Amino acid sequence: MAEPTPRRNEPRLRPAPLLFEPAQVAADPEHFFDLESIDDPRALLTRATELTQAFRAATDRAVEFQAIAAAQLADPQRFDRLTPADIAARAEWTEDYAKKMVEFGRDLMRGVEGPGHVDPV
Repeated sequence: MAEPTPRRNEPRLRPAPLLFEPAQVAADPEHFFDLESIDDPRALLTRATELTQAFRAATDRAVEFQAIAAAQLADPQRFDRLTPADIAARAEWTEDYAKKMVEFGRDLMRGVEGPGHVDPV
């Protein structure tokens, strides 16, 4: 199970680096971060676990950035602010989810992370 995302006052774990694959290698559906070339099951488990943790950490960070962007786009002080429906359309979310992400983003920008705070994902 994934560990919760560290917040501003907690140090972030440094997962294994996600190395970008060359385009010709990435085009091969059997190729995935060179895992198929690892013969030792112990090494395969270790590297696959590192990648899993790295992808989870990257997903958590990306969601936080989405939320901050949504909050900024919905800011009533912006002359070009977007409605939750507009944000939902751009991000391919439901309008309800966009509203939750806007609020989550506002909380992140204010630095609010309390026991009652719920991540929208």
